[in-house]
Amino acid sequence: MTILAKICGINSFMAAQTAIDNDADLLGFIYFSKSPRHLPIDSAHALMQQARQHASMRANKVNLVSVVVNPDNELLDHIGRELKPDFIQLHGHETPERVADIRARLNVPLIKAISVSSKDDVTAARAYEPLVAHMLFDAKPPKDAALPGGVGAKFDWTLMEGYKGSAPWFLAGGLDPWNVADAIITAKAPMVDVSSGVERGPGLKDASLISNFLKAVKGI
Repeated sequence: MTILAKICGINSFMAAQTAIDNDADLLGFIYFSKSPRHLPIDSAHALMQQARQHASMRANKVNLVSVVVNPDNELLDHIGRELKPDFIQLHGHETPERVADIRARLNVPLIKAISVSSKDDVTAARAYEPLVAHMLFDAKPPKDAALPGGVGAKFDWTLMEGYKGSAPWFLAGGLDPWNVADAIITAKAPMVDVSSGVERGPGLKDASLISNFLKAVKGI
């Protein structure tokens, strides 16, 4: 089975180019002001255009994802109109009802992130499955964390045992080039997502870490 990989928190052309050249399947661009990976809409627009152009030159199929946290309708409309992402990832505390509203409002497939620390959190995903294209299971951040993800925390991958899902799902949280193969095998994950695990500092993507992460994923 081919494992799909998403490099999240792309904030430079170097990072986008490296990810595309090493066969990343999805790139994530974050709009959340508290994140060190935050990109204003105008900056995201320019970088996503560059990424699309580079991918087309290599004939690589890469999906671009706009990542938001508890977005209001004005922001969602702006992202949909200006960025035209392939997916919108909801990484906040959006309820199933709110996700249903967003789905009805936008003609963009959705990814819903779930913070996991127990089996009950995994079970909660069932309420979202009919509403989204993919689920994403991330580690629950520390209580004092300012960010809902991208903090390097990981969860017990065995909690994913028995989870099938109505569509392929992402495993995230604390993944890096050295543990991602074990994570995939343990969780039986069809897709993985990484951000801080390919950085040399908060928001500073490292080309060699991106390359090694993707080689580890694609080598399974």
